[in-house]
Amino acid sequence: MTVFPPLRKLVLVTGMSGAGKTTVLKGFEDLGFEAVDNVPLSLLPNIAAPAPRLGDGAPRPVAVGVDIRTRDFAVDAFIEQVEALRADPALDFTVLFVNCGDEELLRRYTETRHRHPLAHDLPVLDGVRLERTLISPLLNVADIHLDTTGDTPYDVKSFLNHAFGESERHEAMAVFVTSFSYRKGLPRDADLVFDVRFLRNPHYDPVLKPLTGRSPEVQAYIEEDEIFPDFFAGLKDLIRPMLERFNEGGKAYFTIAVGCTGGKHRSVFVAERLAAWLQTTHARVRLAHRDMPEQGPENGKVT
Repeated sequence: MTVFPPLRKLVLVTGMSGAGKTTVLKGFEDLGFEAVDNVPLSLLPNIAAPAPRLGDGAPRPVAVGVDIRTRDFAVDAFIEQVEALRADPALDFTVLFVNCGDEELLRRYTETRHRHPLAHDLPVLDGVRLERTLISPLLNVADIHLDTTGDTPYDVKSFLNHAFGESERHEAMAVFVTSFSYRKGLPRDADLVFDVRFLRNPHYDPVLKPLTGRSPEVQAYIEEDEIFPDFFAGLKDLIRPMLERFNEGGKAYFTIAVGCTGGKHRSVFVAERLAAWLQTTHARVRLAHRDMPEQGPENGKVT
């Protein structure tokens, strides 16, 4: 019987400047990765080359940061390197694209007084928009899309632990379920988006209004909507074969977003129910409520 050596895990981290790539690389270090930032594209093959193995015989995983600040960076050259690395049978290779909304990027640059790399003679927002236009083709080669809009460093590290931590050593696809408010925009990293604004709205009940979708009273109110049972059964029937096929195809991460007007009641409840159902068949399910108020009877943003 032929025994093949363990593959070396390599994660290429790219994306928008200011979106949190440094936080992501620090998160990878906490997971035991060797993290290197701003590596010239021409040196990527050297980084991917065989390295000394850990005590268990596995090569140490590596996370490499590459973006427009990197010397010799060009979109076409980046894509060529990605294709070459994907063709290497000795690598377990992933491209992680870190993104963030324009307005939040502007706020971050304004608060830190850092200069955007493309905005030397331009307003910051113009530099952000120019960069987004230049690197948008990289989204087509990304395996995982992480949108850090509204996230804390804890949220980012939780995401990385879920996608790349010890539990990721088996090949099951990681599933992320999030609720959100349409008022604050769609999650950029969502693979599927479901609009549940058609369900009964607890917002107009003065007793239920201050509560969230985690409250039993709110959950009972929404469940009493005559259309809910058929809707949720259909939702499961739609998602089940999709996840099975994506998992069989080797997709590493899948994000399902559920939205309502305020991101507090209906979307939270449906996301909770959906995550609970997914956990009966998937070992790696993470639930978050992007826009649910952090203070209240059921406080806590990420579970």
